Amino acid sequence: MADLQEASVTLPSDPASVSVARKFVADVVREWGLPAGSDAVDTIRLIVSELATNSVQHTFGQSPTFTVELELERDDRLRIGVTDSHPRWPQRLPAAVRQDNGRGMVIVRSLTAANGGKLTVTPTEEGGKTVWIALPWAARASG
Repeated sequence: MADLQEASVTLPSDPASVSVARKFVADVVREWGLPAGSDAVDTIRLIVSELATNSVQHTFGQSPTFTVELELERDDRLRIGVTDSHPRWPQRLPAAVRQDNGRGMVIVRSLTAANGGKLTVTPTEEGGKTVWIALPWAARASG
């Protein structure tokens, strides 16, 4: 395998794009060796679904597109980034706040931590941000 494999897709900031993003990442990680129907594929698909949903819902129409990037480094680490052009970074809601939405980042953080990964947010040159998830690939590939 090459030292670095990459794939990306840029989609309109529209609710219909979330399912396209989910399918894209599932297809890519299966092509890179994850078994179809595995828990690992389902976890990755859920993480991307939540991040893409955030990019669509919480940019308030100020980001016309979002980009999903995947990087597999040396069969060791999978990085997934979701980039939008809105400057506001994800917010943590206090546990006491009761509302029907706003728990996507809790899901993302929990799944990432439970799978030995790390979440970071980095600014883009254009003033937006990328939410990155890094997961160990060896653990992913084993199931």
